[in-house]
Amino acid sequence: MKIIIGSDHGGLLLKDKIFQHLKDKGYDVDDVGTYSAMSCDYPVIAKELTTKVLDSSCLGILVCGTGIGMSIYANKVKGIRAAHCTDTFSARLSRQHNDSNVLCLGERITGFGLALDIVDEWLNATFEGGRHKRRVDMINELDEVKG
Repeated sequence: MKIIIGSDHGGLLLKDKIFQHLKDKGYDVDDVGTYSAMSCDYPVIAKELTTKVLDSSCLGILVCGTGIGMSIYANKVKGIRAAHCTDTFSARLSRQHNDSNVLCLGERITGFGLALDIVDEWLNATFEGGRHKRRVDMINELDEVKG
């Protein structure tokens, strides 16, 4: 399975840990940056990752300080279903029930050990379909919601 990973400067250390963890497990991982602790704009990284996820039908993992900024950006992209997760249960259900294709994590709020467990749980889960497919289809049909 191909996985694209990316972070801003606030998520660099966790991104690098996850990257190595996935490589050690035999995953094909593409790192879209950032590669230094210099301040950068998370939307640039999120745009590159979401484009690659959609173009190659793979999964993506985005990391920033809290995971919130990345998830907000990613969920603006049609076809992306990003889940900001801080526990393994939510990560598993985001795949099983919501068919999430991008996982968002926060280096400043989630410890490395837990983050790796979240990644593993997310990657090992599969979409259940059934009644959940109808709901995901409704999400996918959205162009714009005005409230």
